[in-house]
Amino acid sequence: MSDLADWVAPGLPPRVALQGRYVRLEPLVPAHAEGLFAAFAEDSAGEMWRYLPHGPFADLAGYRGWLDAARLMHDPLHFAIRMADGRLGGSLSLMRMEPRAGSIETGWLTFAPRLQRTREASEAVFLLMQWAFEAGYRRFEWKCDAANLPSRRAAERFGFSYEGLFRQAGVVKGRNRDTAWFAAIDADWPALGAAFGDWLASENFDDNGQQRQSLAVLTRPILATRDPALV
Repeated sequence: MSDLADWVAPGLPPRVALQGRYVRLEPLVPAHAEGLFAAFAEDSAGEMWRYLPHGPFADLAGYRGWLDAARLMHDPLHFAIRMADGRLGGSLSLMRMEPRAGSIETGWLTFAPRLQRTREASEAVFLLMQWAFEAGYRRFEWKCDAANLPSRRAAERFGFSYEGLFRQAGVVKGRNRDTAWFAAIDADWPALGAAFGDWLASENFDDNGQQRQSLAVLTRPILATRDPALV
């Protein structure tokens, strides 16, 4: 058993921006509403909202109402994602903060089509992971609806190890939700940080922005367990 006699519980995350190579995470403010709503409008079918407890929103006023409430919370602590071209591409959060256990989660990932499957999307998750482990957290979690296979694939790609399935964990939009659990721990972080560093390096992308080396290939050796739904 690990001796934690000298371990010091980390603090709560501050409401400050996090700057990466390609994205900037900005604590949610009213001025983000119009740009985020315009980005989300690109998903005319509303597919991005399928597994989220909120949305889609019929109009800007509806979204602004949600944002005005969400931005005042500290758990979840929501960030808007500013892409390399200056546009807003979505939002995500730090949540379920348990400093005494050294545990924190990323969630409420709301990525517009312009952000999906981009290096900016991956870096946004990485910036929260980096903050958490550098702040002294021992565990960084990812949870999703078990039916959301793209989210489960993303968790593995980001280096989160599969930890199990919580059956009938919730009800979302009138549907049962089984929850798939994933996590990375502080012992994983040196290898994970190096993998993301190699993947995010400018030389890993060609002139069209296409990756030369896959992030999944870099992170797979770090996984303690793999998701049986994906193997």
